[in-house]
Amino acid sequence: KLKRDNGLSYQRDEVIVSCGAKHSLYNLALVLFEEGDEVLIPAPYWVTYPEQVKLADAKPVFVPTQEEEGFRLKPESLKRVLNSRTKALILNSPCNPTGAVLDRHVLEEIASLAVEKGFYILSDECYEALVFEGVEHVSIASLGEEVKSHTIVINAVSKAYSMTGWRIGYAAGPREVIKAMSDLQSQATSNPTSIAQKAAVEALLGPQETVKAMAQEFDKRRRYIVERLNSLPRVRCPNPLGAFYVFPNFSALYGKGYGDWVIRGSTDMAAYLLDEAAVAVVPGIDFGSDAHIRLSYATSMENIVKGLDRLEEALANLH
Repeated sequence: KLKRDNGLSYQRDEVIVSCGAKHSLYNLALVLFEEGDEVLIPAPYWVTYPEQVKLADAKPVFVPTQEEEGFRLKPESLKRVLNSRTKALILNSPCNPTGAVLDRHVLEEIASLAVEKGFYILSDECYEALVFEGVEHVSIASLGEEVKSHTIVINAVSKAYSMTGWRIGYAAGPREVIKAMSDLQSQATSNPTSIAQKAAVEALLGPQETVKAMAQEFDKRRRYIVERLNSLPRVRCPNPLGAFYVFPNFSALYGKGYGDWVIRGSTDMAAYLLDEAAVAVVPGIDFGSDAHIRLSYATSMENIVKGLDRLEEALANLH
């Protein structure tokens, strides 16, 4: 799979299969990080990244990205926080929650930095199959042998094949890192269930037409939800180029109220929408940005339309 899709070649002892990509990332945190290490995490970020870093007694260092730039990481932002304690960068492209996708040129600059400064790149590529508008997914490890030796690629079958409950993720990287992960995992879970492994083999090696069809359907939903959100007063929604989330800015509504509700931030907004509109969203503060909320379009178009209708009505009540 890695050779076919990403142009990457690994030996058997350079790959480990775990109970989901989250498990792969947790294994990595425990074998790579320790007290005194700093781990760079572009923000907004997936909620688990900083917690796993802290579980390893290391320090997460957040690298801000800007909404007006599509939340894309800039190499110069990394340079400002790099120091002798920097152990790794966690890279997520396409990104959860923003849908940002890094282009080849930016990845080449980040790769050069990693090689020059000697830090690891943990490249979470779980959403690689879900990119839109002609955007190309590039695995940073494919940009040369030097950066490959600094990179651990993490992926899973959960997103591309809708196999979240099967809990199969995998990591590929330097032999000594994978060996340490295997030693740790053997004392924690032994292995992912064999039934799920067999299903994952079929998913990865079987016909891939359904993955493309799914991406096309997600693209239709993406376009619809972005257009609807941007049509709402005081709501601003950047156009995501990957994954299956939107990360709209609701901050212009903060300070508004309805009944006993006063919306002071993304947590209040999420609670208000859940109680008043029966719409579930995730507060942006969990991802490092209180100005935003996250919505997923990994549901039917019928549910998306219904949910947005309810959300629009609930927002219209705020004064």
